[in-house]
Amino acid sequence: MPQVLPVACVPLANPFVAMVAGEASGDLLAGLLLGGLRARWPELTCAGIGGPQMARHGFDAWWQHHKLAVHGYGWEVLRRYREIVGIRNQLQVRLMAHRPDVFIGVDAPDFNLKLERNLREQGIKTVHFVCPSIWAWRAERVEKIRASVDHVLCVFPFEPELLARHGISATFVGHPLANVIPLEPDRTSARNALGLQPGDRVLALLPGSRVSEIRHLAFCFFKAAALVKQAQPAIKLIVPAVPALREAIEAAAAKAGMLDHVQIVNGQSHSVLAACDVTLIASGTATLEAALYKRPMVIAYRMGWLSWQIMRRKQLQPWVGLPNILSQSFIVPELLQQRATPQALADAVLQWLADLDHKPVKMAILYEKFLAMHHSLRRDTSTLATDAIEKTLAR
Repeated sequence: MPQVLPVACVPLANPFVAMVAGEASGDLLAGLLLGGLRARWPELTCAGIGGPQMARHGFDAWWQHHKLAVHGYGWEVLRRYREIVGIRNQLQVRLMAHRPDVFIGVDAPDFNLKLERNLREQGIKTVHFVCPSIWAWRAERVEKIRASVDHVLCVFPFEPELLARHGISATFVGHPLANVIPLEPDRTSARNALGLQPGDRVLALLPGSRVSEIRHLAFCFFKAAALVKQAQPAIKLIVPAVPALREAIEAAAAKAGMLDHVQIVNGQSHSVLAACDVTLIASGTATLEAALYKRPMVIAYRMGWLSWQIMRRKQLQPWVGLPNILSQSFIVPELLQQRATPQALADAVLQWLADLDHKPVKMAILYEKFLAMHHSLRRDTSTLATDAIEKTLAR
Protein backbone atom coordinates (compact mmCIF):
# COMPACT_ATOMS: atom_id res chain seq x y z
CA MET A 1 0.00 0.00 0.00
CA PRO A 2 1.23 3.54 -0.69
CA GLN A 3 2.26 5.48 2.37
CA VAL A 4 -0.45 7.83 3.68
CA LEU A 5 0.99 11.03 5.08
CA PRO A 6 -0.68 12.91 7.92
CA VAL A 7 -2.85 15.74 6.64
CA ALA A 8 -0.43 18.38 7.93
CA CYS A 9 2.38 16.84 5.86
CA VAL A 10 0.61 16.35 2.55
CA PRO A 11 2.70 18.30 0.02
CA LEU A 12 1.00 21.28 -1.55
CA ALA A 13 0.40 20.87 -5.28
CA ASN A 14 0.14 24.54 -6.09
CA PRO A 15 1.28 26.82 -3.26
CA PHE A 16 0.90 30.58 -3.28
CA VAL A 17 4.32 32.01 -2.41
CA ALA A 18 4.55 35.69 -1.55
CA MET A 19 7.99 37.30 -1.74
CA VAL A 20 9.65 40.64 -1.19
CA ALA A 21 13.10 41.39 -2.61
CA GLY A 22 14.64 44.83 -2.37
CA GLU A 23 17.33 46.17 -4.69
CA ALA A 24 19.16 44.45 -7.53
CA SER A 25 21.06 41.99 -5.30
CA GLY A 26 17.85 40.78 -3.65
CA ASP A 27 16.18 40.37 -7.03
CA LEU A 28 19.09 38.21 -8.19
CA LEU A 29 18.96 35.98 -5.10
CA ALA A 30 15.19 35.69 -5.26
CA GLY A 31 15.32 34.79 -8.95
CA LEU A 32 17.70 31.94 -8.20
CA LEU A 33 15.45 30.73 -5.38
CA LEU A 34 12.35 30.92 -7.58
CA GLY A 35 14.03 28.64 -10.10
CA GLY A 36 14.15 25.89 -7.45
CA LEU A 37 10.63 26.54 -6.24
CA ARG A 38 9.29 26.42 -9.79
CA ALA A 39 11.09 23.11 -10.41
CA ARG A 40 9.41 21.64 -7.30
CA TRP A 41 6.01 23.20 -7.92
CA PRO A 42 5.61 24.03 -11.64
CA GLU A 43 2.18 25.59 -11.11
CA LEU A 44 2.97 27.68 -8.05
CA THR A 45 1.74 31.27 -7.84
CA CYS A 46 4.27 33.87 -6.75
CA ALA A 47 3.70 37.58 -6.19
CA GLY A 48 4.79 40.55 -4.11
CA ILE A 49 7.71 42.95 -4.63
CA GLY A 50 10.50 42.04 -7.04
CA GLY A 51 12.42 42.76 -10.19
CA PRO A 52 13.36 41.42 -13.62
CA GLN A 53 15.22 38.30 -12.44
CA MET A 54 12.13 37.20 -10.52
CA ALA A 55 9.87 38.07 -13.45
CA ARG A 56 11.75 35.52 -15.56
CA HIS A 57 10.25 32.85 -13.32
CA GLY A 58 6.68 34.08 -13.59
CA PHE A 59 6.74 36.41 -10.58
CA ASP A 60 3.91 38.96 -10.45
CA ALA A 61 5.49 42.17 -9.15
CA TRP A 62 2.83 44.28 -7.46
CA TRP A 63 5.61 46.82 -6.83
CA GLN A 64 9.07 46.97 -8.39
CA HIS A 65 12.05 46.14 -6.18
CA HIS A 66 13.75 49.51 -6.67
CA LYS A 67 10.97 51.11 -4.61
CA LEU A 68 12.71 49.72 -1.52
CA ALA A 69 16.26 50.73 -2.47
CA VAL A 70 17.39 52.98 0.36
CA HIS A 71 20.46 52.92 2.59
CA GLY A 72 21.78 54.61 5.68
CA TYR A 73 20.12 56.68 8.40
CA GLY A 74 18.92 60.20 8.90
CA TRP A 75 17.75 62.16 5.88
CA GLU A 76 18.63 59.36 3.48
CA VAL A 77 15.91 57.21 5.07
CA LEU A 78 13.51 59.85 6.37
CA ARG A 79 12.78 61.31 2.95
CA ARG A 80 11.61 57.87 1.77
CA TYR A 81 10.09 56.64 5.05
CA ARG A 82 6.45 57.49 4.38
CA GLU A 83 6.47 55.96 0.90
CA ILE A 84 8.12 52.71 2.02
CA VAL A 85 5.92 52.25 5.08
CA GLY A 86 2.90 52.93 2.88
CA ILE A 87 3.97 50.18 0.48
CA ARG A 88 4.48 47.75 3.37
CA ASN A 89 1.06 48.51 4.83
CA GLN A 90 -0.65 48.10 1.47
CA LEU A 91 1.18 44.84 0.85
CA GLN A 92 0.20 43.49 4.26
CA VAL A 93 -3.47 44.25 3.64
CA ARG A 94 -3.31 42.55 0.28
CA LEU A 95 -1.58 39.47 1.69
CA MET A 96 -4.10 39.17 4.51
CA ALA A 97 -6.90 39.31 1.95
CA HIS A 98 -5.23 36.70 -0.28
CA ARG A 99 -3.30 34.62 2.24
CA PRO A 100 -0.12 33.01 0.88
CA ASP A 101 0.98 29.55 1.98
CA VAL A 102 4.36 31.04 2.82
CA PHE A 103 5.92 34.48 2.80
CA ILE A 104 9.62 34.68 1.89
CA GLY A 105 11.45 37.88 2.69
CA VAL A 106 14.65 38.13 0.65
CA ASP A 107 17.19 40.29 2.46
CA ALA A 108 15.86 43.88 3.07
CA PRO A 109 15.51 43.15 6.82
CA ASP A 110 14.36 46.64 7.78
CA PHE A 111 11.36 46.20 5.50
CA ASN A 112 10.78 42.48 5.79
CA LEU A 113 11.18 41.58 9.47
CA LYS A 114 8.26 43.71 10.67
CA LEU A 115 6.08 42.48 7.82
CA GLU A 116 7.08 38.88 8.57
CA ARG A 117 6.21 39.31 12.24
CA ASN A 118 2.78 40.71 11.45
CA LEU A 119 2.04 37.93 8.97
CA ARG A 120 3.32 35.23 11.32
CA GLU A 121 1.07 36.50 14.10
CA GLN A 122 -1.83 35.92 11.71
CA GLY A 123 -0.80 32.30 11.12
CA ILE A 124 1.13 32.71 7.85
CA LYS A 125 4.40 30.77 7.57
CA THR A 126 7.43 33.05 7.17
CA VAL A 127 10.90 32.37 5.82
CA HIS A 128 13.77 34.84 5.60
CA PHE A 129 16.42 34.32 2.92
CA VAL A 130 19.85 35.71 3.87
CA CYS A 131 20.42 35.99 7.58
CA PRO A 132 20.71 39.61 8.70
CA SER A 133 24.35 40.22 9.57
CA ILE A 134 23.91 40.07 13.34
CA TRP A 135 27.50 38.75 13.50
CA ALA A 136 28.80 42.00 11.97
CA TRP A 137 26.60 44.70 13.47
CA ARG A 138 23.16 45.32 15.06
CA ALA A 139 23.24 42.18 17.22
CA GLU A 140 19.95 43.28 18.81
CA ARG A 141 18.20 42.20 15.62
CA VAL A 142 18.32 38.57 16.76
CA GLU A 143 15.22 39.12 18.91
CA LYS A 144 13.35 40.52 15.93
CA ILE A 145 14.36 37.52 13.84
CA ARG A 146 13.14 35.06 16.48
CA ALA A 147 9.77 36.81 16.71
CA SER A 148 9.37 37.21 12.96
CA VAL A 149 10.37 34.05 11.12
CA ASP A 150 9.72 30.33 11.16
CA HIS A 151 12.95 29.56 9.32
CA VAL A 152 16.05 31.35 8.06
CA LEU A 153 17.90 30.35 4.89
CA CYS A 154 21.57 31.15 5.53
CA VAL A 155 24.18 31.83 2.86
CA PHE A 156 27.22 31.53 5.13
CA PRO A 157 28.16 28.28 6.91
CA PHE A 158 28.67 29.71 10.41
CA GLU A 159 25.20 31.30 10.65
CA PRO A 160 22.87 28.35 11.54
CA GLU A 161 24.83 27.53 14.69
CA LEU A 162 24.76 31.18 15.74
CA LEU A 163 21.00 31.36 15.22
CA ALA A 164 20.43 28.02 16.99
CA ARG A 165 21.90 29.53 20.17
CA HIS A 166 18.93 31.89 20.12
CA GLY A 167 16.33 29.23 19.35
CA ILE A 168 15.95 30.15 15.66
CA SER A 169 15.52 27.39 13.06
CA ALA A 170 17.93 27.81 10.14
CA THR A 171 19.56 25.97 7.23
CA PHE A 172 22.83 26.68 5.45
CA VAL A 173 21.93 26.59 1.76
CA GLY A 174 25.17 27.93 0.33
CA HIS A 175 25.50 31.21 -1.49
CA PRO A 176 23.68 31.16 -4.85
CA LEU A 177 26.37 33.27 -6.46
CA ALA A 178 28.95 30.56 -5.76
CA ASN A 179 27.10 28.33 -8.23
CA VAL A 180 26.41 31.04 -10.79
CA ILE A 181 30.05 32.14 -10.94
CA PRO A 182 32.40 29.44 -12.32
CA LEU A 183 35.34 28.27 -10.24
CA GLU A 184 37.59 29.21 -13.17
CA PRO A 185 36.16 32.37 -14.79
CA ASP A 186 36.63 32.73 -18.55
CA ARG A 187 38.52 36.00 -18.75
CA THR A 188 39.15 35.76 -22.48
CA SER A 189 35.45 35.51 -23.35
CA ALA A 190 34.60 38.31 -20.95
CA ARG A 191 37.22 40.59 -22.50
CA ASN A 192 36.03 39.76 -26.00
CA ALA A 193 32.45 40.61 -25.04
CA LEU A 194 33.55 43.99 -23.69
CA GLY A 195 35.86 44.82 -26.62
CA LEU A 196 39.02 44.53 -24.53
CA GLN A 197 42.30 43.07 -25.73
CA PRO A 198 44.02 40.13 -23.99
CA GLY A 199 47.02 42.27 -23.01
CA ASP A 200 45.05 45.26 -21.68
CA ARG A 201 45.46 46.28 -18.04
CA VAL A 202 41.93 46.80 -16.78
CA LEU A 203 40.57 48.54 -13.69
CA ALA A 204 36.89 47.97 -12.92
CA LEU A 205 35.05 50.68 -10.98
CA LEU A 206 31.95 49.55 -9.08
CA PRO A 207 30.69 52.52 -7.03
CA GLY A 208 27.45 50.79 -5.94
CA SER A 209 23.90 50.03 -6.98
CA ARG A 210 22.04 52.56 -4.81
CA VAL A 211 21.42 56.24 -5.42
CA SER A 212 23.05 57.12 -2.09
CA GLU A 213 26.17 55.11 -2.96
CA ILE A 214 26.56 56.84 -6.30
CA ARG A 215 26.14 60.18 -4.56
CA HIS A 216 28.83 59.45 -1.97
CA LEU A 217 31.27 57.30 -3.94
CA ALA A 218 31.14 57.78 -7.72
CA PHE A 219 32.93 61.13 -7.96
CA CYS A 220 35.61 59.95 -5.53
CA PHE A 221 36.10 56.74 -7.54
CA PHE A 222 36.52 58.67 -10.78
CA LYS A 223 39.02 61.06 -9.20
CA ALA A 224 40.96 58.04 -7.96
CA ALA A 225 40.79 56.53 -11.45
CA ALA A 226 42.24 59.75 -12.88
CA LEU A 227 45.24 59.38 -10.56
CA VAL A 228 45.67 55.72 -11.56
CA LYS A 229 45.52 56.65 -15.24
CA GLN A 230 48.05 59.42 -14.69
CA ALA A 231 50.43 56.81 -13.29
CA GLN A 232 49.56 54.16 -15.91
CA PRO A 233 48.25 55.93 -19.03
CA ALA A 234 47.50 52.70 -20.92
CA ILE A 235 45.12 51.30 -18.31
CA LYS A 236 41.52 50.67 -19.37
CA LEU A 237 38.76 51.86 -17.05
CA ILE A 238 35.35 50.22 -17.16
CA VAL A 239 32.19 50.76 -15.12
CA PRO A 240 29.19 48.38 -15.06
CA ALA A 241 26.25 50.68 -14.36
CA VAL A 242 22.80 49.85 -13.08
CA PRO A 243 20.78 51.26 -16.02
CA ALA A 244 18.61 53.44 -13.78
CA LEU A 245 21.76 55.03 -12.31
CA ARG A 246 23.73 55.43 -15.53
CA GLU A 247 22.90 59.12 -15.91
CA ALA A 248 24.11 59.87 -12.38
CA ILE A 249 27.30 57.84 -12.96
CA GLU A 250 27.99 59.69 -16.21
CA ALA A 251 27.46 63.00 -14.43
CA ALA A 252 29.98 62.03 -11.74
CA ALA A 253 32.48 60.96 -14.40
CA ALA A 254 32.03 64.24 -16.25
CA LYS A 255 32.46 66.24 -13.05
CA ALA A 256 35.74 64.41 -12.44
CA GLY A 257 36.86 65.07 -16.02
CA MET A 258 36.87 61.34 -16.79
CA LEU A 259 33.79 60.79 -18.98
CA ASP A 260 35.92 60.43 -22.12
CA HIS A 261 38.35 58.05 -20.39
CA VAL A 262 35.99 55.39 -19.01
CA GLN A 263 33.88 52.74 -20.68
CA ILE A 264 30.43 52.65 -19.06
CA VAL A 265 28.28 49.61 -19.82
CA ASN A 266 24.73 48.76 -18.81
CA GLY A 267 24.82 45.99 -16.23
CA GLN A 268 27.28 43.22 -17.13
CA SER A 269 28.97 43.43 -13.72
CA HIS A 270 29.94 39.76 -13.88
CA SER A 271 31.58 40.16 -17.27
CA VAL A 272 33.42 43.23 -16.02
CA LEU A 273 34.68 41.42 -12.90
CA ALA A 274 35.76 38.44 -14.97
CA ALA A 275 37.62 40.71 -17.38
CA CYS A 276 39.39 43.10 -15.00
CA ASP A 277 42.79 42.88 -13.33
CA VAL A 278 41.81 44.88 -10.23
CA THR A 279 38.55 46.39 -9.02
CA LEU A 280 37.81 49.47 -6.91
CA ILE A 281 34.52 48.48 -5.38
CA ALA A 282 31.84 49.62 -2.93
CA SER A 283 31.36 47.44 0.14
CA GLY A 284 28.43 45.05 -0.27
CA THR A 285 27.48 41.87 -2.11
CA ALA A 286 29.59 42.94 -5.09
CA THR A 287 32.75 42.39 -3.02
CA LEU A 288 31.81 38.73 -2.62
CA GLU A 289 31.24 38.52 -6.37
CA ALA A 290 34.70 39.99 -6.94
CA ALA A 291 36.20 37.39 -4.58
CA LEU A 292 34.41 34.57 -6.42
CA TYR A 293 35.91 35.93 -9.64
CA LYS A 294 39.30 35.77 -7.80
CA ARG A 295 40.00 39.46 -8.42
CA PRO A 296 42.19 41.63 -6.17
CA MET A 297 40.15 44.56 -4.93
CA VAL A 298 40.13 47.75 -2.95
CA ILE A 299 36.95 48.03 -0.88
CA ALA A 300 35.64 51.52 -0.14
CA TYR A 301 32.58 53.04 1.44
CA ARG A 302 31.32 56.49 2.32
CA MET A 303 27.95 57.61 3.65
CA GLY A 304 26.33 60.60 5.29
CA TRP A 305 27.89 61.77 8.57
CA LEU A 306 24.95 60.75 10.78
CA SER A 307 24.66 57.34 9.11
CA TRP A 308 28.35 56.73 9.67
CA GLN A 309 28.23 57.72 13.36
CA ILE A 310 25.35 55.32 14.00
CA MET A 311 26.79 52.45 11.97
CA ARG A 312 30.25 52.43 13.49
CA ARG A 313 28.80 52.32 17.02
CA LYS A 314 26.90 49.15 16.08
CA GLN A 315 29.81 47.48 14.27
CA LEU A 316 30.91 44.23 15.94
CA GLN A 317 33.90 43.29 13.76
CA PRO A 318 36.89 45.21 12.41
CA TRP A 319 35.97 44.30 8.81
CA VAL A 320 33.08 45.45 6.63
CA GLY A 321 33.96 43.72 3.33
CA LEU A 322 32.56 40.21 2.95
CA PRO A 323 35.86 38.67 1.73
CA ASN A 324 37.58 39.95 4.87
CA ILE A 325 34.73 38.90 7.17
CA LEU A 326 34.74 35.37 5.75
CA SER A 327 38.54 35.21 6.04
CA GLN A 328 38.58 36.90 9.45
CA SER A 329 41.49 39.01 8.27
CA PHE A 330 42.31 41.93 6.01
CA ILE A 331 43.16 39.96 2.88
CA VAL A 332 42.12 43.00 0.81
CA PRO A 333 42.30 46.67 1.85
CA GLU A 334 39.29 48.58 3.15
CA LEU A 335 39.14 52.39 3.02
CA LEU A 336 36.09 53.80 4.74
CA GLN A 337 34.59 57.25 5.19
CA GLN A 338 37.29 59.93 5.65
CA ARG A 339 40.02 57.42 4.72
CA ALA A 340 38.41 56.88 1.30
CA THR A 341 40.16 59.77 -0.42
CA PRO A 342 40.95 59.68 -4.15
CA GLN A 343 44.68 59.57 -3.41
CA ALA A 344 44.39 56.73 -0.89
CA LEU A 345 42.17 54.72 -3.23
CA ALA A 346 44.51 55.27 -6.16
CA ASP A 347 47.54 54.26 -4.08
CA ALA A 348 45.85 51.02 -3.02
CA VAL A 349 44.88 50.19 -6.61
CA LEU A 350 48.39 50.93 -7.86
CA GLN A 351 49.82 48.66 -5.17
CA TRP A 352 47.74 45.75 -6.49
CA LEU A 353 48.83 46.52 -10.04
CA ALA A 354 52.48 46.49 -8.92
CA ASP A 355 51.93 43.19 -7.07
CA LEU A 356 50.49 41.64 -10.22
CA ASP A 357 53.80 42.38 -11.97
CA HIS A 358 56.28 41.71 -9.20
CA LYS A 359 54.75 39.48 -6.47
CA PRO A 360 53.40 36.31 -8.08
CA VAL A 361 53.54 34.39 -4.78
CA LYS A 362 51.37 36.99 -3.04
CA MET A 363 48.84 36.88 -5.89
CA ALA A 364 48.81 33.07 -5.89
CA ILE A 365 48.06 33.03 -2.15
CA LEU A 366 45.20 35.48 -2.63
CA TYR A 367 43.82 33.33 -5.46
CA GLU A 368 43.92 30.19 -3.30
CA LYS A 369 42.11 31.96 -0.46
CA PHE A 370 39.37 33.09 -2.84
CA LEU A 371 39.13 29.61 -4.35
CA ALA A 372 38.75 28.00 -0.89
CA MET A 373 36.07 30.57 -0.09
CA HIS A 374 34.27 29.70 -3.32
CA HIS A 375 34.27 25.97 -2.49
CA SER A 376 33.00 26.64 1.06
CA LEU A 377 29.97 28.52 -0.27
CA ARG A 378 29.09 26.13 -3.12
CA ARG A 379 25.97 24.06 -2.46
CA ASP A 380 22.84 23.08 -4.38
CA THR A 381 21.23 26.24 -3.06
CA SER A 382 17.88 26.12 -4.84
CA THR A 383 17.25 22.48 -3.82
CA LEU A 384 18.35 22.92 -0.20
CA ALA A 385 16.30 26.11 0.13
CA THR A 386 13.24 24.50 -1.46
CA ASP A 387 13.57 21.47 0.85
CA ALA A 388 13.67 23.77 3.89
CA ILE A 389 10.67 25.75 2.65
CA GLU A 390 8.71 22.55 1.99
CA LYS A 391 9.45 21.31 5.53
CA THR A 392 8.33 24.66 6.92
CA LEU A 393 5.08 24.39 5.00
CA ALA A 394 4.52 20.84 6.27
CA ARG A 395 4.91 21.67 9.96
